[in-house]
Amino acid sequence: MKLTRTFLGATATLALTAGVAWADPALIYDLGGKFDRSFNEAAFGGAQRWADETGGEYRDIEMQSEAQREQAIRRFAEAGYNPVVMTGFSMATPLETVAADYPDTNFVIIDGVVDLPNVRSVIFTEQEGSYLVGMMAAMASETGTVSFVGGMDIPLIRRFACGYAQGVVAANPEANVIVNYTGTTPAAWNDPVRGGEITSSQISQGSDVVFAAAGGTGVGVLQTAADAGILSIGVDSNQNHLHPGQVLTSMVKRVDNAVYDAFTAGEDLETGLVVMDLAAGGVGYALDDNNADLVTADMQEALDAATAAIASGETVVHDYMSDNTCPVSVE
Repeated sequence: MKLTRTFLGATATLALTAGVAWADPALIYDLGGKFDRSFNEAAFGGAQRWADETGGEYRDIEMQSEAQREQAIRRFAEAGYNPVVMTGFSMATPLETVAADYPDTNFVIIDGVVDLPNVRSVIFTEQEGSYLVGMMAAMASETGTVSFVGGMDIPLIRRFACGYAQGVVAANPEANVIVNYTGTTPAAWNDPVRGGEITSSQISQGSDVVFAAAGGTGVGVLQTAADAGILSIGVDSNQNHLHPGQVLTSMVKRVDNAVYDAFTAGEDLETGLVVMDLAAGGVGYALDDNNADLVTADMQEALDAATAAIASGETVVHDYMSDNTCPVSVE
C-alpha cells in the first residue's frame, strides 16, 4: 500500500471542471447517525458541499445496527454507486469482504485501513490536534485539573486522550488530567445522558475544562459543562456554536474534506493510504466569533508556536496507536 499525503483543498479546482460523473457516489454513516453534530455530520457536510457546488447527486444511509454494515456496502456496490464512502473503523472488516467482490468499484473508508487495490483508506493524526486543544485547556484552567470523555474505549479514542494529555502537561507540567470512557460497545457513541453523568463526576473531582471525543454522546458532555459553568472542547465538527462563550474550542478533524475529495474524484479516485495530518490541515482547532473572547493573546502565541513545531517535525506528538502506550499518566 502506498502512502499519499493529501493537501486539503487541492481538489477544489477539479470540482468546478470535473463534469458529470460516470456514476453517483454514496455515503454510509457510522452508528450515531447523520446528525450527531460531530463525526458523521462532518461527513455529511462534505457530501453536501460537493452536491451544492457541482449539482451532483449522491445516496446516503444511516445504519441502525452492526449487522447492516456489510449489507449497506454491498447494496451500494451492487447498485453501481462509485465511489462508495464509509465512516468508522468498524467498517474495515465488512469492506474487506465486499471490496474483493467488486474490483471495478472504488471504496473509501475513513478512520480505517483496508489494504486492497480498489480502496482508499483515510486516517487522521488526531493526537496532533488533541495536543493543541490540550494546551488550550491547561492554559484556560483555573483549578489545574482538566478532563476527557471518550466514547467507545478503543485505541483510536485513546489516541485522542493521549494527545490531549501531552498538550496539557506541555502547557502546565503540574496539571491533572482525568480520563473516562462512555463504554465498550458502539452504543457509547450515542449516549448523551451517560456523557453528562461522567462529566458531572469529573467536575466533582475539580475539572473545569472537559474535552469530549464521543460522537453524539459529546452533546451531553458539552451541555452538562455549560450548565455547570465550566468550559468544554468539542470534536470533529466545529461545535463552538452549541454553547457560545462556553466551548473553549473544538478539535476539528476534516472528515468533510475527505468525503468531498472522494466525491470529486469519482471513478478516477486514487486509492491507497491517505494521511491527513496537521501539516496538511487535516486536524486543528476552531477559532470563530463564538470562542474568540476565550482565547487570550498568550494562548494564541503558544498555539501558533506549537502548530509550527508539530508541522515541521520539531515536536513529535506520541501516537498511542503506535505502541498502545502513552508517555503521560492519565487517571
